[in-house]
This record gives sequence, C-alpha cells and structure tokens, in this order.
Amino acid sequence: MNDHAIADDAFTTELVALVPQIRAFARSLCNDAVHGEDLAQEAFAKALAARASFEMGTNMRAWAFMIVRNLFYSETRRSWRSVAMEPDFAERALVVSENPTARLELDEVRRAMALLPDVQREALILIGAAGLSYEEVGEISGVAVGTVKSRVSRARTALAAILAGGKIPEDDEAPESAMAAILGDVERCRTGVRQAA
Repeated sequence: MNDHAIADDAFTTELVALVPQIRAFARSLCNDAVHGEDLAQEAFAKALAARASFEMGTNMRAWAFMIVRNLFYSETRRSWRSVAMEPDFAERALVVSENPTARLELDEVRRAMALLPDVQREALILIGAAGLSYEEVGEISGVAVGTVKSRVSRARTALAAILAGGKIPEDDEAPESAMAAILGDVERCRTGVRQAA
C-alpha cells in the first residue's frame, strides 16, 4: 500500500469516527431528527469528496463541523420559500431514566435553550454539552475566543433567567427525547456556530 492509500485510509477512519458527532450536530442545527439525518449524510458525503482539501494532522472535527454548518446555512438560504415539514415522531430516540422528574427537567432545559439567541445557544452547547474548548469553538465559528466566552456567559445568564421565570413554552417533542435532541444539538453545533453577534 502506497503513502497516498495509507493517508486516505487514515482520513476515512478518522472521519467515520466522527459520524455520531456529525449526526448530533446536524440534528441540533435543524431542530428536526429527520432533516438532521439528511444533513449529516450530505455533510459526510461532501467531506469524503473534499478529502483533498483536508490537511492530515489538523482538527478534523472542526473541519467536518464547518462543512455541516456551511451546508445548513446554504440550505436555509435556499429554502426560505419552502414550507417546513412535520418531524417524524416515530424515529425519536427514547432515553431511559430511573428518575422521571430528571427527564422532565432535562426537557425543560432543552426547551429553555431553544429560546436563546442562536449564537448563544450554540456556544453554550459546544462548551457545556460537547466539552469543546473555547479555542475549538472559536475555530468552528470563525470568531475570537473572547467572543465565544462572551456568548457563553450571556447564554448562561439568559438560561438561568428563563428557567427562573418558569414561562417556557411547550413543543411537540416528547420529554423522553430530550437527551437525544440535546446530543443532536451538540453535533449540529460542532459543525458550525452561527455568525451573528
């Protein structure tokens, strides 16, 4: 096997290992499990096709998330005339918990996070739920580390106020799918943080 084939194998192996994160990020960007899966598949195919543009040894996760993010925003710009489809409730993942109150509380946090401005929600998800560093989030979003820190701080403050206020609107998501939805947000956000302030 020549060096080029070895490099291609290493690239493919590293990219495949990121599939769960890519799927979760795509789902969180779309806020729809079915649409998120489609976005993740399209991003994975695009990443494979763009293999030549990736330099081994650099941050593949940030590179892959940027692809997802760019696809999401391109699609959003193209689909402004489209009517949103209802999510496929049959495909929602269930999360088992011994404490039913914890499941309801997590769902409340998920719904409260949806009220945050997009850039704040994404920064909070990437730092808090995904465990990325401020530097990684800055690289993904194309902003300075200080901007990321500011977004996270404002998001935490706003989220605390929303939860304390207790006026969190209901939605069609089942409380059992709250963890899956948050993990989906993690992956969606890893592929690209919105650029607005």
